[in-house]
Amino acid sequence: MKNLWLFLLPVFFLFSFSKAKHPYHVGSVEINYNSRSKSFEITGRFFLDDLENGLSKKYGSSFHFNDEKYKAKLNEALEKYCVDYFKLKADGRFLKINYVGYEEDSESVNIFLESETVATPKKLEAAVSFLYNLFDDQINIVHMIVNGQRQSEKLTYPNRYLYRMF
Repeated sequence: MKNLWLFLLPVFFLFSFSKAKHPYHVGSVEINYNSRSKSFEITGRFFLDDLENGLSKKYGSSFHFNDEKYKAKLNEALEKYCVDYFKLKADGRFLKINYVGYEEDSESVNIFLESETVATPKKLEAAVSFLYNLFDDQINIVHMIVNGQRQSEKLTYPNRYLYRMF
């Protein structure tokens, strides 16, 4: 039951609150190894307003999702932000992570990243600190999936590091 709650927690918090200020600062990051492409496909999901505020605080400028004129500025800022707040290691080697893009709706933003190619890892390490620059109560639920084996952990500020053996 505990594992089920870890899977549902980010979805519940991201979609159960309307435009009213939400009482929790939570996001989720899924790190999924694709055996066909031999790369990790990474998806981060965060509250839209939290991400706008996190980018604004980091870069000293206004950012607005759901506004087409900010799209290029958002892509540039998100690419840099991901470099600072997400790192991935497979079997002791840092992987180059490429920013793919983002997708938004009225309340949340999905950020898409992809790693360079790598053989199926036995040990996976991640440093995940999205929105730690904004909230000292930020929670990031991290799911690591290799060969269909899913392992999840809750990272609460200031804890940002985790590793799993597969």
